Amino acid sequence: MFAQRTDWRLTPNRLSNAIDERRQQGRDLLDLTESNPTHCGFTYDTQEILRAVSDPRSLTYQPDARGLLAARQAVTDYYGEKNIIIDPRQIFLTTSTSEAYSYVFRLLADPGDNILAPSPSYPLFDFLSQLNDLKLIPYPLIYCDDWQIDLHALESRITARTRAILVVHPNNPTGSLVRQTELDSLIRCSKEHSLALIADEVFADYPLSPDAAGRLDTNDPLQSPGAPHIDDDQRVASHAAVSDGLTFTLSGLSKISALPQMKLAWIVVNGPGELLRSALARLEMIADTYLSVAAPLAYALPKLLEGRRALQSQILQRIRQNLQWLDQWLPADSLIRRLKTSGGWYVILKLPATRTDEDWALELLRQEDVLVHPGHFYDFPSDGHLVVSLLPRPENFKLGMGKIIARVEKSSRHEK
Repeated sequence: MFAQRTDWRLTPNRLSNAIDERRQQGRDLLDLTESNPTHCGFTYDTQEILRAVSDPRSLTYQPDARGLLAARQAVTDYYGEKNIIIDPRQIFLTTSTSEAYSYVFRLLADPGDNILAPSPSYPLFDFLSQLNDLKLIPYPLIYCDDWQIDLHALESRITARTRAILVVHPNNPTGSLVRQTELDSLIRCSKEHSLALIADEVFADYPLSPDAAGRLDTNDPLQSPGAPHIDDDQRVASHAAVSDGLTFTLSGLSKISALPQMKLAWIVVNGPGELLRSALARLEMIADTYLSVAAPLAYALPKLLEGRRALQSQILQRIRQNLQWLDQWLPADSLIRRLKTSGGWYVILKLPATRTDEDWALELLRQEDVLVHPGHFYDFPSDGHLVVSLLPRPENFKLGMGKIIARVEKSSRHEK
């Protein structure tokens, strides 16, 4: 009756069951996984947003496979502020980055082909690859004072059926940025093996302080003590400017303007000459098949992008404030280590690996009513990693983190 691609394990995991139990008991949870900006107390210009989506021109249907030209021009202006020159013809509007991934996957790969993707990273990639009949092959990110791509491991995992390399910039949840030296290696590798580069940049507008350094844990298998440190100044501004190889850069309103409910995203295509022309022509056929972007959102895009500045300043202040408080609260000899993050909305906590990360998350939920994500949700290869959002209100973040610190110290003392 059903396709094998939808044969997922649908039974709830232990943490989901525990969350349901606590809520049924009427417990108020301190949710440190909150990543929906519309739930975090930020101030939106409600009237301006409503005016933007009420443009009467949207009552006239004017289909364009790439998306409304005025909307695409607003995207080119957005990149222009980053000193990146993009032609509107290189842009395709989509209803979400998930749809953008599907367009690109359909363009590049046949059933059974594979895409290389970073690990740890966002679990959505597994579902997107399965729904497009692709295999997702992970390549490791390693930690040595900072996160970096294990380029040797990445190249060793390329097969005859590999079609693209996926990077997330900054990565979710590690907050790691692609460095220029890494990008140079990825471009070389892509050329040698005829691969495309797909760059997810939804969190690119949220850099964190470059001096927010983590601490090296030489007992962590994620870390490689002999690996060279890479300077923060070598970070890539945007992959949208990469033209040496076929490149697809994805972003959208969900994070840029903190409007996840306004389902609008885009693909920027770049690359050399004939390869770029062929990709644009084929992608236009795919997009023309769906014509998925609603006219009110397309007409609203220029105004919604303009409004990003007020929201981004609030979010940057919040995430930097919460991160600064966390660093001040954690002493150098704390049992909890905060791994370095360079961008995005999340932070990784390294706890004693005396139990699984799911067991830590369950203990915090049941004993402290604090909700965090265990690292295995993101395919961390070792236990003792928790993922915490930096978006919650400062009072909730401080209270929740205080409970985490106290619980870890208490549990660890009892185990000695």
